[in-house]
Amino acid sequence: MGQAGMAEAAVRYLRSAGAPGAAARPVEALPRPELRCVGEDERAPVSQRAFRDVLGAFATGVTVITAPPADGGPSPAGFACQSFSALSLDPPLVAFMVGRTSTTWPRIARAGLFCVNVLGAAQGELCRAFAVSGADKFAGVAYDAAPVSGAPRLAGSLAWIDCTIHAVHTGGDHLIVVGRVDALGTAADDPDGPLLFHRGRFARLSD
Repeated sequence: MGQAGMAEAAVRYLRSAGAPGAAARPVEALPRPELRCVGEDERAPVSQRAFRDVLGAFATGVTVITAPPADGGPSPAGFACQSFSALSLDPPLVAFMVGRTSTTWPRIARAGLFCVNVLGAAQGELCRAFAVSGADKFAGVAYDAAPVSGAPRLAGSLAWIDCTIHAVHTGGDHLIVVGRVDALGTAADDPDGPLLFHRGRFARLSD
């Protein structure tokens, strides 16, 4: 299921549950698996270069994660993210991964809220702008406020998912951020489809 399809499925679920404001049914947590870290004397089974080359064959959608200003800050936060996915339908959860060294993540964490903007094929330059560290990423960017979080909802995006941070887990040199979906929607059908990332460069769907 593509990103837009995932969003549409979640929209149907939320509507059927009477959201917003509907009481969520409790979901029993599974036992935590036993985990073992790689020892200092154990060599990684694959090189980082091989890991990137092989995983680059997996095409992904591209998103921009945004958050409202936190602690009275002057501007919202945002970064380009390809490691985003649906996680659960009941309750509706999504997840994204962010590097531990990210300077944007602490601002999103302080806000406690975020909006996922699923980018369209024509938004490659917008994605590049949000991939730059230290710049004013929102300069000249059209957006409005997502209905629950108030995070920037970028104009022209194919879909948006408004979330509250539900949990954060460690995953090697990244963090796994789980968001509970509070509201979401899709834009009108875009004939060019979503923006994709494949083997280190942008791509688009073709018939």
